[in-house]
Amino acid sequence: MALRNPRGVAIVALLLSGMAGFVDALGFLTLGGYFVSFMSGNSTRLAVAMADGSFVTALTVAGIIALYVLGVMAGSLTGRTAGPHHRPTVMVLVTGLLILAAAAHALGATPVAVSLMVLAMGAENATFEREVDVSVTLTYMTGTLVKMGQRLVTALTGGERWGWVRHFLQWLAMVIGVVIGAAVYRVLGLNALWLAALWGATLAGVLSRMPPSVGRIDADRSGAQG
Repeated sequence: MALRNPRGVAIVALLLSGMAGFVDALGFLTLGGYFVSFMSGNSTRLAVAMADGSFVTALTVAGIIALYVLGVMAGSLTGRTAGPHHRPTVMVLVTGLLILAAAAHALGATPVAVSLMVLAMGAENATFEREVDVSVTLTYMTGTLVKMGQRLVTALTGGERWGWVRHFLQWLAMVIGVVIGAAVYRVLGLNALWLAALWGATLAGVLSRMPPSVGRIDADRSGAQG
């Protein structure tokens, strides 16, 4: 299917991926190598830990993955309950979780803060949920890179010339978010979560001003997601 969305919604999707990269960098650096949004990487770490007999590590990673799935469920349920206003409503949920995470860290409860970060990243994926599926990947990029490669082949074989660009930009947005997150972490540590919450609140406000019918996203759904 084709991606049919106004420029404003496309930009919001890029900013959401950037925010996911920002938060993932904070989580990765805080946890010393575990992810709060990239569950393929965590799944690999889980399997390796199990093979090595590192059961404490395996339980830690399994807990992160379980929290992420709960976050996805919370975001999906929130979005479906909100009906046509599901995008801003999901973003309010994500922002609220990030605010709670920042507050928990400020109170010295960093494990709670990290748990809330994982829930927020899972919930964010429901922002562009459509017909019980996620049409735009926001916190993981394997499927996006697969689609980009497929579109590059299409372009090289005489098809749509620039169809790969949107997938490249989605990937690039997350990478830039990671770079910014890592740089800010060096200065603020996990207090940078307040900036992530502000980022989410701004996007929630932008989405609330868009008519529900604007920017319906029908991204082609690749079976390969990371």
